[in-house]
Amino acid sequence: MEHVDYCIIGGGIVGLATAYQLLRREPDASLVLLEAADTLAGHQTGHNSGVIHSGIYYAPGSLKARFSKAGAQQTKEFCQEHGIPYREPGKLLVATTPLELERLAQLEDRAAVHELDCERLDRQELLRREPNVTGLGALFIPSTGIVDYPAVARKLAHLVEKAGGQVITNARVTAISEHTDRVDVRTEAGGYSCRQLVACAGLQSDRLAEAAGVDIDVQIIPFRGEYFELPAEKSGYVSHLIYPVPDPALPFLGVHLTPTVQGTITVGPNAVLGMAREGYPKFSVDFRDVARYAKFPGLWHVARANALTAVREVRNSLFKGSYLQECRKYAPGLAKADLLPYEAGIRAQAVRRDGTLIHDFLLAETDRMIHVLNAPSPAATAALPIGEHLASRAALRRSA
Repeated sequence: MEHVDYCIIGGGIVGLATAYQLLRREPDASLVLLEAADTLAGHQTGHNSGVIHSGIYYAPGSLKARFSKAGAQQTKEFCQEHGIPYREPGKLLVATTPLELERLAQLEDRAAVHELDCERLDRQELLRREPNVTGLGALFIPSTGIVDYPAVARKLAHLVEKAGGQVITNARVTAISEHTDRVDVRTEAGGYSCRQLVACAGLQSDRLAEAAGVDIDVQIIPFRGEYFELPAEKSGYVSHLIYPVPDPALPFLGVHLTPTVQGTITVGPNAVLGMAREGYPKFSVDFRDVARYAKFPGLWHVARANALTAVREVRNSLFKGSYLQECRKYAPGLAKADLLPYEAGIRAQAVRRDGTLIHDFLLAETDRMIHVLNAPSPAATAALPIGEHLASRAALRRSA
């Protein structure tokens, strides 16, 4: 069994950022990062909109608000330092009803609290800036950017290895045992003993925590986010990110149009209950995953509280025309033929037994382990400060 100071489980952007920050903090430390898949960043990191979020939505004082703003700046600086392409087209939050105009005013107030630059646009100015977008008004957030997060993850992995860390793929964890002076980790690729363990396991975070003997009251419920892509001839259909005004009663932001650094435009995502935590093709089913959450009371509480929304989301998933209507609220010129296939993402949503959706970052800690149980959007944006936070906690515990 190999002995190291730190073991990181999870080769997504949060795990890689944590490893990177630990080795920046302690250049002489020994570290191994274990990823179950054969590639890095293959799950949530590689299946999202690629947005560098500003943090406007998040409640003041929350970890999401704190980490998002810092993360946006650090992500851009990291990209500049390492030659990773990114852009700042800015985001337009488009109001299409009088109620959404009221919510837009509330978001403008929140932007002031977060000290974010924003600009209120009336109908005419919105149409001037985005001729293909219709609305009663909009809020422009100029700092919102776009990037290729897998490219950021690959660079982080390179820097971890350059600093002496090990990054090992095809290393699915099969057992974890915590002792007073160490944590033993067994994988399909071998065994490791570490002074401190940080688990950033995303879609499998609850299972990993339970396997390690941590008492938790949450379970990961997978939500599929289904995307489309506009055809090449519509690559300039919008210049900015186009978002609906979020409904505070709903846990997800809604369907949006997002230019990418590759020059295309994605449409989505919706949010439907996933039948497999890691099944990206449509109609994927993992009966072990389904059986687990079907016995979890939190799922049924969520289902009852969001029944109408769930029906709408399933309808949008099954029928492209219904999905299209979500887009045409603010982009009426889009047609069904414009929605081309694009790979789905799966969000790891932590839910308590009473049905409470966890909206902020959530950690479970023991003397020698830190388990990241919930890392919702904007986790990719905020990965560097999250990694710094986790690294500082792990280093403090190791020295204790």
